[in-house]
Amino acid sequence: MSLLELYTKYNRVWIPNGEEIWKSAEITRDFHLGDSALELLLEDGSELHYAVDSSAPQLPPLRNPDILVGENDLTALSYLHEPAVLHNLKVRFVESKIIYTYCGIILVAVNPYKQLPIYGDAIIHAYSGKNVGDMDPHIFAVAEEAYKQMARNHKNQSIIVSGESGAGKTVSARFAMRYFAVVSKSGSNTRVEDKVLASNPITEAIGNAKTTRNDNSSRFGKYTEIGFDRRYRIIGANMRTYLLEKSRVVFQADNERNYHIFYQLCSCAKLPEFKNLRLLSADEFQYTCLGGDISIEGVDDKKDMEETRQTFALLGLNEDFQIDVFKVLAAILHLGNVEIKSSGDDKSSIPPSDPHLSVFCELLEVNAVDLARWLCHRRIVLAAETVVKPLPKKRVINARDALAKQIYAHLFDCIINRINTALKVPGKQHAFIGVLDIYGFETFDINSFEQFCINYANEKLQQQFNLHVFKLEQEEYMKEDIPWTLIDFYDNQPVIDLIEAKMGILDLLDEECLFPQGTDQSWLQKLYNYLKHSPLFEKPKFKNEAFIIQHFADKVEYQCYGFLEKNRDALYEELVDIMRDSKLPFLATFFQDTDQATVNNKGVKVRPARPGVKPTNKQLRTSVGDKFRSSLSLLMETLNATTPHYVRCIKPNDEKLPFEYDSGRVVQQLRACGVLETIRISAQSYPSRWTYIEFYSRYSILRSHQDTELGDKKQTCINVLQRLIQDSNQYKFGRTKIFFRAGQVAYLEKLRLDYLRGSCITIQKHVRGWIQRKRYLRWRKAAIILQQYLRGKRKIRKTVSAVTLKQGWAAMVIQRHWRGYRVRQIFYVVRMATVTIQAFTRGWLARRRYKTMLQDHKAQVLQKYARAWLARRRFQTMRRLVQNVQLSYRVQQLRKKVEEQNKENHGLVERLTSLANTHSQTVNRLQSIEAQLEKSTNQKASLEAREKKAKEDASQTFAELKVRIEALTLDKEKLEKAYEISTKEAKENFDQIKRNLLEEKENEARLRKIAENSIELLRQDHEKEVEVLKEEMRRLREEKAGLERKVEESVQVNVDLQEQVLQLSRHVKVIPELRRELSNLQNQRNSMDRKIKEQSEQARAKMNEFTRQLLGEVVEEETLQELTPNDSEKIYEIEDLIMAFDSLQKATRILENHQREQKENYETQVKGLKLKVDHLQNENSKLQNLFQEKSDVNDSIRQEVSRLSSENLMIPELKLQVSELQRQKQDLETQVEVKSRDLEDKTQEISNVLQKKIHDESSKCRVLEEKAEKLEASKGLLEDRIEELEEENDHLKRLHQMESEAKTRLRYETARLTAKNMDFEEQLDQKDRLIKKLRSQIKSLELLQKAKQTSFSIIPKEYLGMLEYKREHEAKLIQNIIIDLKPKGVVVNMMPTLPAYILFMCVRHADYLNDSAKLKSLMNSIISGIKKVIMTYHKDLDLLSFWLSNTCLLLNCLKQYSGEEEFMKHNTPRQMKNCLQNFDLSEHRQIMSDLAIHIYHQFISVIEKALTPTIVPGMLEHESLQGISSMKPTGLRKRSNSVYEEESENYTISSILQQLSHFHSTMMQHDMEQGLVRQVIKQVFFIIGAATLNNMMLRKDLCSCRKGMQIRCNISYLEEWLKDKDLLSTNAMDTLKPLSQAAWLLQVNKSTDEDAQEISDKCTELNSVQIVKILNSYTPIDDFEKRVTPSFVKNVQSLLQDRPEGSTQLMVDADYRFQVTFPFCPSSQALELLQVPQSLHLGFLTRI
Repeated sequence: MSLLELYTKYNRVWIPNGEEIWKSAEITRDFHLGDSALELLLEDGSELHYAVDSSAPQLPPLRNPDILVGENDLTALSYLHEPAVLHNLKVRFVESKIIYTYCGIILVAVNPYKQLPIYGDAIIHAYSGKNVGDMDPHIFAVAEEAYKQMARNHKNQSIIVSGESGAGKTVSARFAMRYFAVVSKSGSNTRVEDKVLASNPITEAIGNAKTTRNDNSSRFGKYTEIGFDRRYRIIGANMRTYLLEKSRVVFQADNERNYHIFYQLCSCAKLPEFKNLRLLSADEFQYTCLGGDISIEGVDDKKDMEETRQTFALLGLNEDFQIDVFKVLAAILHLGNVEIKSSGDDKSSIPPSDPHLSVFCELLEVNAVDLARWLCHRRIVLAAETVVKPLPKKRVINARDALAKQIYAHLFDCIINRINTALKVPGKQHAFIGVLDIYGFETFDINSFEQFCINYANEKLQQQFNLHVFKLEQEEYMKEDIPWTLIDFYDNQPVIDLIEAKMGILDLLDEECLFPQGTDQSWLQKLYNYLKHSPLFEKPKFKNEAFIIQHFADKVEYQCYGFLEKNRDALYEELVDIMRDSKLPFLATFFQDTDQATVNNKGVKVRPARPGVKPTNKQLRTSVGDKFRSSLSLLMETLNATTPHYVRCIKPNDEKLPFEYDSGRVVQQLRACGVLETIRISAQSYPSRWTYIEFYSRYSILRSHQDTELGDKKQTCINVLQRLIQDSNQYKFGRTKIFFRAGQVAYLEKLRLDYLRGSCITIQKHVRGWIQRKRYLRWRKAAIILQQYLRGKRKIRKTVSAVTLKQGWAAMVIQRHWRGYRVRQIFYVVRMATVTIQAFTRGWLARRRYKTMLQDHKAQVLQKYARAWLARRRFQTMRRLVQNVQLSYRVQQLRKKVEEQNKENHGLVERLTSLANTHSQTVNRLQSIEAQLEKSTNQKASLEAREKKAKEDASQTFAELKVRIEALTLDKEKLEKAYEISTKEAKENFDQIKRNLLEEKENEARLRKIAENSIELLRQDHEKEVEVLKEEMRRLREEKAGLERKVEESVQVNVDLQEQVLQLSRHVKVIPELRRELSNLQNQRNSMDRKIKEQSEQARAKMNEFTRQLLGEVVEEETLQELTPNDSEKIYEIEDLIMAFDSLQKATRILENHQREQKENYETQVKGLKLKVDHLQNENSKLQNLFQEKSDVNDSIRQEVSRLSSENLMIPELKLQVSELQRQKQDLETQVEVKSRDLEDKTQEISNVLQKKIHDESSKCRVLEEKAEKLEASKGLLEDRIEELEEENDHLKRLHQMESEAKTRLRYETARLTAKNMDFEEQLDQKDRLIKKLRSQIKSLELLQKAKQTSFSIIPKEYLGMLEYKREHEAKLIQNIIIDLKPKGVVVNMMPTLPAYILFMCVRHADYLNDSAKLKSLMNSIISGIKKVIMTYHKDLDLLSFWLSNTCLLLNCLKQYSGEEEFMKHNTPRQMKNCLQNFDLSEHRQIMSDLAIHIYHQFISVIEKALTPTIVPGMLEHESLQGISSMKPTGLRKRSNSVYEEESENYTISSILQQLSHFHSTMMQHDMEQGLVRQVIKQVFFIIGAATLNNMMLRKDLCSCRKGMQIRCNISYLEEWLKDKDLLSTNAMDTLKPLSQAAWLLQVNKSTDEDAQEISDKCTELNSVQIVKILNSYTPIDDFEKRVTPSFVKNVQSLLQDRPEGSTQLMVDADYRFQVTFPFCPSSQALELLQVPQSLHLGFLTRI
């Protein structure tokens, strides 16, 4: 099927987009050849017409089916192109939180900017030994593949880690080396793998720095060779570095730092060992503060310095070396602070007293005078003379910086060399794995020499990568016998030639460096001249100081400034000589080793004049570029001689945000690192590759009926493909795989999905039909039954008669009687036989019971006397001990009681004292409160009288004001008449009057400002008074706090009193507010006096002036002038009234606050009210005087107006003015009426408020009186309580006196009894020792007597269950019964636990003889022999099981026959006689128990090793359920060399069950105790569950719904096995709960909030990390399944946060072992009946 045919409806494509790079769209109409546009529907619902060329359509790339999205390997995608790669990485990174992805042979690692729990030792062990495609992509998988290929192919390997700064290269390389250190432990004691890891902190400290892109950016390239011996254990390492960024030592860009080591050193400046370095803070050194920020968030430089010093010590670098290193580093910092002064245009100098110069010279032990001179001067050797030339300041600074860079570069190389020396271990290296941590392709706004070298190195690495990929493709095709066609791939050899070929960029750069006068500009001009014809070299259009190179990744523009200087890397000869002459050997060696390089530098920097000094041409070519080219060539030779493995690190965003994906930045890096080139090479041929098994498992449903009959799966796959895809060029059949071109897998997925959809419809159709048929048949049956019932009822009526019913009933009666008769006869016979048997049985039981009772009675009589004697003896001993203990205990108790009573008495005395003081203070306080209450009552009465009088005065004033208003109204009416008769004279004088009024207004403004200033002064005085009141309030609060403390100390008896005191204290707080109000009233009164006085004076002056000006003028002017003062007078009058009422309102507020205060404040309030009344009276009198004056002026004005009106009756021009004045008059009247009404309302409101407040105050006074009565009652109670306490105190004193006397008597009696008791104890000890000695002598005599009798007797009467052996036969016994014994040999025909019984019978004989030496020797030999066998055959399952069973039995025998009561409960009388009698073997039992534990753990380890290969294939990979397949394409990673091995055995769940059955049968054959068997099975099931769950966590392809069904099915098989073996009681299924819940989690719905809650509730055995990992890794197998959305995962995470804190590890600890116990199980075996078989060759043993 052609690719064009896939552009059909509902398929999706990728279209270019500016922001997202690529955007998904769905095809809405089938595309046919000749169409001019592709109809698309975007994801946002908008439609798009994508134009294409109808003749040769360039269609957008197709999108892969969702089933293929999120694959582990990008090459598994059906469509291989840029948008598919970008989208697959985004889905894995953002949605699944997976940072690693394969792309063929490349591991793409996206930096998560977050710590992930995927790098622990458990993860390392999980990847160890696995093929690279078996687990999820990981850096550990790449490291394991390199390690495995090195061991298998005996060829060196390389891991190439590259990427941008901040992409995670250093961390990836560190994890790879850590993996090698863990999986390949060295055999020596040098722990070289620890040293290899320890080198990382040092190299990062001296070679890493903070940049704008990365906080720990490597500023050098590093290739680390890790050496291995023939057993592939680490024996050493070696590092090579490339292109250290020396310019960073003297310059850092903004927001960047110098190398970490400088800041670590500055952070430890105050340590004693660094005092002589004279360090400062990092922000005080020029070389460390240029970037601005000297710290990194989350990094502790001081702590890192401690780690750096520890790693120095671990690598064997002594303290002297470290001190020298720190001296050089500190000297570099001081050198940067050396001050250089300009002495003219071309001269400069360094002050001799410069402190930093002296410190630099002191640390490095060089001459300060010479250094200061030759930094500022240069010596030029001419033909006839030598000239010393001064240098300008800029060149001196460059020389200083060059010296610092050179010293640091030598120091860096020295440390690397010392590390390499420390990492060398004696021994021959067999192979190595190299880890290359190198800079990726770089392009910045300004690119210089460093970026040029970096990109040159990446060109070489890219060329090597392309050739390697091309080679692997060719090998794959040849291996599968597929015709190889040449694939076109990008070859960057032209770019490499442009850089390194003859007359290339580097060649021209070295040539220009030979000329002393050479400049960057002249070199650039040469580039333009020589390389202008190259298509890969360009000249910028608008710049003359740059050039452009077309690299494989992108075009890069380089600035030529600094190329020559950085390439020369020169240092003046004089400065080199000074450093070489240093008295510090560490520094001098730096420059001694570089004599030849110094000569070269002289040739570069100085024009030679003498033939003897002139260097050769070969020396002249030595430059930084030439060195870098040589080292790069050596690196490429090394890489070409190894098998490379590639890790490409990707930086997802520039903001370092966790799991944020910037498609633009990612695609830029993918293009630069060669990932897309790999995709392009794969896509040109057959990118999709499936094994025949994988293809058959997934697409077998597409086969025809004829194909189902074939038994050959490979031929079936061929037939299916040939039938489905007609074009044979779209696929190729290999030996083991099928190769598909791009899009064919997607087409097969479409066919499979269509077939499944059709099958589902067919199934649904038949099921629905079956349900309907079943329902129809049920209805039909019911109808038939109804019909039969109806029809049968009629038939019964016809056929059934009375005779028939009677005959049937008679037959039943006869049958009943006959059957009863037969049953009774049988019962009588059985009863008689039973009675006979019972009679004989009961008689026999009674006789046996009688004999037993008789024996028990006799035994009880004996026991009674024996136990009585023992009890009496034990009682006497215990009585003595108890009496002594009781005596000492009682003495101690009495002492304690006396001490406690003393303490209590002291406390009571102090308490009584405090209560007495508190009582007296409380009484005084109550008396003062009572006096205050009396005063407040008197003041209240006087206050009410004064308020009543003030109210009457205010009403009288209001009446007078109303009269005044009426008089003013009459005056206004008269003025109206005067205005009508005004004359022309008023008009002529109007302007003059107006001007006068304006001047008066200005005067008023000035007066107002003066008043405001005075108010401000008063306000300041008021604030001072407020401060005084605040101080007084603070004092009152302190008094209140003291009063509260005293009240609390009265044992809460006076609770009511405390509440009253608190209420009174709250009243005190209002005093400052009252004082502030009083001061405000005083200020208002003063301001009102001044204002009224000023207004009256102004009004009087105005009236006089108006009279003088209007005499002799016309009437109208006079009238207009008369109106103005009247208006002003009315305004003044209204304002005075308003102020009066405002004052009354403020007085009311003062009264309201004053009523809540204490009695001493009432006098102040009364005074304020008096002042207010006086103020109102004065205001009224002043207003009356003012009104009188105004009325006089009005009269004079009216007279003048009448005169003017008589003279000017005929002037019409003033009519308009008169009308205007009338209107103003009406407005004024309206205002007067409004103000009068407002005054009346305010007066009424004030009177109401005052009455209400007076009533409230009277009620509060009553409340206070009631509380005073309560205080009196409390006072009486307190007095009673004090009397009681005094009586109790007297009683306690008497008791104390009695106890002190008793104490004295007890001390005397105790001393006497103690002395007597000690004498008794010594006597008892002597008697006990004597009794023990006599008993041992008696036993030894009895044993000797028995031995003599035994030797004389010819035939023993019975065996004693012991085996006798001679001391010299002990080694032979151990050899035959332990070391040489084989479970599958001689032991087959005897009891499995016989060795344990034989050994114990020998132990019994040694105990019987009371031979402690023999017993101890035998026990030690038994333990040593078992240990030796276990160590020798530590992998033999049968032997471990055999000895575990025998060791446990021997341990049980030692317990059963120990003589201890707890172990003798189930012994028979004969076994009671066989107990050990002379020795306590509890210590040996403990040793034996430890040995059994060791055997148990070794036994579990062997089981685990045998079972582990079957767990993952059987539990996870094998698919036993019919019709359920989770097989998916695996990508190119399956073609790794790791899978070229022969196919391993296919394990199933049956394999696991067979192994379990084998383990169980082995334990049963060796007669292992059942409790121990249960513990073994439980541990084995835990191993199965842990291994399965851990593997599932690391394999995304196993996290699917179908795999969950398969896992639960396998768990059910394991449960059935437990049932068959009767082992369900072992709780082994509990160990599989985490796995069972994980399988359930894969199957459950994962979409709604209810689903999230259900997951949180049920997955209790899984921690939050595991649940989130499973949800993120969930992978649909078909399009019918849905992916888990990120929002759902976040919802589950939020619910899991409420769980109590538990384990946060991703992996289950598979090495965990349950605590093993050996329960005591007594044996019923009679020792005396055991016989030793001849096959054991133990003839030297004799039965006793």
